[in-house]
Amino acid sequence: MGIYLNPGHEAFKRAVSSEIYVDKTGLLSYTNKRLGTEQMYICVSRPRRFGKSMAANMLTAYYGRGSDSSFLFGDKKIAKDPSFQRHMNQYHVIFLNMQEFFSRTHDVEAMKSLIEKCVLRDLLREYADLDYFDRTDLIGVLQDIYAECRIPFVFVIDEWDCIFRERKDDSRSQKIYLDFLRNLLKDKVYVALAYMTGILPIKKYGTHSALNMFDEFSMTNPKQLAEFVGFTEEEVKCLCRQYEMDFEETRRWYDGYHFENVPHVYSPKSVVSAMLSRSFDSYWNQTETFEALRDYIVMNFEGLKETIVSLLAGRKKSIDIGSFSNDMTSFSSSDNVLTLLVHLGYLGYDFPTREVFIPNFEISSEFVRAVESAGWENVIQALKQSDDLLKAIWKRDEKKVASGIDKAHLSTSILTYNNENSLACVLSLALFRAKEYYTEVRELPAGKGYADLVYVPRKKYLNYPALIVELKWDKDAEGAIAQIKRKEYVQETAF
Repeated sequence: MGIYLNPGHEAFKRAVSSEIYVDKTGLLSYTNKRLGTEQMYICVSRPRRFGKSMAANMLTAYYGRGSDSSFLFGDKKIAKDPSFQRHMNQYHVIFLNMQEFFSRTHDVEAMKSLIEKCVLRDLLREYADLDYFDRTDLIGVLQDIYAECRIPFVFVIDEWDCIFRERKDDSRSQKIYLDFLRNLLKDKVYVALAYMTGILPIKKYGTHSALNMFDEFSMTNPKQLAEFVGFTEEEVKCLCRQYEMDFEETRRWYDGYHFENVPHVYSPKSVVSAMLSRSFDSYWNQTETFEALRDYIVMNFEGLKETIVSLLAGRKKSIDIGSFSNDMTSFSSSDNVLTLLVHLGYLGYDFPTREVFIPNFEISSEFVRAVESAGWENVIQALKQSDDLLKAIWKRDEKKVASGIDKAHLSTSILTYNNENSLACVLSLALFRAKEYYTEVRELPAGKGYADLVYVPRKKYLNYPALIVELKWDKDAEGAIAQIKRKEYVQETAF
């Protein structure tokens, strides 16, 4: 074993030995099918702390020669797959954490040189007696070893996109880096699989990519790998039973990401931290400061501020993700910013409808902190007034309720509200603090129709009254109340 060539299974062993380990070895069934095919290039992009490195360590432990990993996988899901034994510990794995190399060099040319030296050292120690054409040429050495031994290589590259995060404006360094990866991996007979992980999808220059041989699995469309993005609902239910934690509260805090075939995906870091600490709090967000979110949402693109406010109110927003260049600087519209926030995990994305949304209470809280830091006084005022409005509703103080809603209109003057949908957005923001006590449901089937907005008390707050909001544009309150009664919204079956 070497440091970068077949580094062994110790990193994955630590994950499996942890108090909480959720079996994601089913991913290996998919990568086994890709080995040695035209589809052997896989790029997986996820937010921070969504299990990217754990998956990379798992692939390294499973495929790498030089150590027997059967004790780590024998009782896991992959063991039931017919391909399990055929591929385990049968390949040379080259594992590269690009962040490590860049942190040691802070220069792309120096980083590239260090990678070549480190990998060459391991290769030449493992195959010291081969007749090499040029011992200083990494690609040549790989070709010589494969020609002699016919053992293909699996490349596992973690934090592949660090250059695009650390050198956001350095297009020259980015191009050098992309060319290095392309030359190392593309159309090389020694490659059996290339698996890259990062936060960003592969950088595009215009409509093209230097790494166009890769299939991408991202937060906008993880395709067949959706169940490996985070924890699934069944996995979280099992953890809640094991740790005697309230599942509904866990869902409120950490659920919200969803994909076509996996309707509920939870933030892994947050769920694990909540289970181990036996308390609900913001955990995933501790990996980055809210200033990063603030810097993006205050960008001066038309409609961006209005969209953020509507998202805070629980609305969805249709966006075009196609023009995003997959970097952190080339923004030409609010849609580009929102697309980046999807990849960073601050927004969820509904692929069929092409809409973004704030996924859960944890992320919503982070947006509130960012908005406060951004100095959006009108929005901050609306959020602060939300507590007073909610208390007035509970006390049935109609004058204070009317006054509170008027203030909400004034505080959210950046929004238009000349239709019921926009008015619902204003009211949802005005009742933002109600999310602490209620589950907000829009268009709830009730009685003989659909209630516009219903606030259903959560399990621990059943002593609070349910709230029904009927929206009427250019109509009086009596008309709304009459409709609630006429359509019999207030039925036990509705709640």
